[in-house]
Amino acid sequence: MDRSWISTKNPSDLEYQAGLREFIKFAVKNGGGRSKLRCPCIMCHNFLHKRPGEILNHLSKWEFDKTYTCWIWHGKCRDETTVGNSEANVCEGHNTNEGDSLEEMLHQVEESFDEDPFTFKSLLNNSEKPFYEGCTKYTRLSAIIRLYNVKASQGLTDIDFNLILEVFKDMLLHDNVLPSRTYKAKKTLSLMGLPYEKIHACPNDCMLYRNQNESLESFSVCNASRYKKEEGRVPAKILWYFPIIPRFKRLFTNAEDAVKLTWHFDSREVGSPQWRFIDGKFPEFSKEKRNLRLALSIDGFNPFGSLSSTYSTWSFVLITYNLSPTLCMKIRYMMLSLLISGPRQPGNDIDVYLAPLIDDLKMLWETGVEVFDAYRNEKLNLKAMLFCTIQDFPAYGNFSGYTVKGKAACPLCMEQFPGHWLNGSGKHVFDSHRVFLPCDHHYRYMKKAFNGKQEFGECQKIMSGVEVFEKIKDIQITFGKKHRNFLSKKGFKKCSKLWSLPYWRFLLVRHSLDVMHSS
Repeated sequence: MDRSWISTKNPSDLEYQAGLREFIKFAVKNGGGRSKLRCPCIMCHNFLHKRPGEILNHLSKWEFDKTYTCWIWHGKCRDETTVGNSEANVCEGHNTNEGDSLEEMLHQVEESFDEDPFTFKSLLNNSEKPFYEGCTKYTRLSAIIRLYNVKASQGLTDIDFNLILEVFKDMLLHDNVLPSRTYKAKKTLSLMGLPYEKIHACPNDCMLYRNQNESLESFSVCNASRYKKEEGRVPAKILWYFPIIPRFKRLFTNAEDAVKLTWHFDSREVGSPQWRFIDGKFPEFSKEKRNLRLALSIDGFNPFGSLSSTYSTWSFVLITYNLSPTLCMKIRYMMLSLLISGPRQPGNDIDVYLAPLIDDLKMLWETGVEVFDAYRNEKLNLKAMLFCTIQDFPAYGNFSGYTVKGKAACPLCMEQFPGHWLNGSGKHVFDSHRVFLPCDHHYRYMKKAFNGKQEFGECQKIMSGVEVFEKIKDIQITFGKKHRNFLSKKGFKKCSKLWSLPYWRFLLVRHSLDVMHSS
């Protein structure tokens, strides 16, 4: 089937419209009688199911997803037998009816069981055991996965899922192997999950009980116990770490995801100044187009829904910027890497909890890790870097190590643009921002809208990351809620652990600001 129309930039072009109609006919013909099909526009990326008429409207409004080269969701693998090597790799092992292939999933997790073959054998037995005697469509594992996908997609609680399992088990033949409780279903599926670490932490945020401190019972500085005394060996505070390297490996073992990770090189010229700066500053890193550029989004939330509660949990989510803008913010590709349990927020001591993530990021920058690319059917030495962080203004102060309150609240401008205190609002306001405008901008001449004066000043040179690091690299502090013995250097109260990343001081933009709380 001719696909030259896909490269047409204008969706209203007659060639594009003709090719689009042929594609819709082809997809409906091979859709197995289903009323809804996956929409391959650049906004839906085959994640959303639409009626053919809606797909036609989407593709008439937006472009066709150019990374979707093998039409496995629209019948190509059944209709066309001659495909390129790379396309064959994508098609192989996919079930066009279900979307996810159990065989492919087992292949993805097989490597993680190298040291525990008996557990993997148990998983294989569940994948081969018939759902009930004589059943050829479902095995025990595939049935649980199918039902659990329904639970996850519909937001069902464990209690709801218990009722569903009980009803299904009672309705099916008596020899069926469906678990009757959610707990048992989760135990079966947990074998296919990715690893996580529960790291004990000091309740005063002084340290993590890991590496050389793993065997300690208390911290010698604050003398706080590692455990809750009234509850035996229950840890006083826990950091949940979800190692990022196994997640990156899993991402590349899916051929459809692996091809999307080179979008910036294959689909368009990158317009970000920082992206281009990294290409020039670190050519060895940029030479491999699959090397990852990550953003770390941080925020605290109240897990119990009540805004008056004092319990605060903090999450750290990694975002992969190698993907297209319409994909990188999809839940499927956002990776939870750290979760700090409450009740108190870490504040300035957030560096303590960054340690395991920073260690992995250093390793991914300096040596890399061997990863199998399922789309290209080859191994590569994958490297990654932290492109920036994303947070609101209070968290910005925690990460940068700068005091974001008072007259000089900006970690970049510092004392250049001091704020003015307004007695009426009880806040500082910063009205010197007009110096960033062109010298002939009409805002410079306005008085009443600003501070009653015209502005003809010029912006002074803002300190680079290298200059900031040289200024704060010698600041030594003891972390913990009971320690405030830091030496402030013109607003800086610590040398953030992020500066230990070899490339951090060279980046043009280290922290991306969410404007929430900035007023």
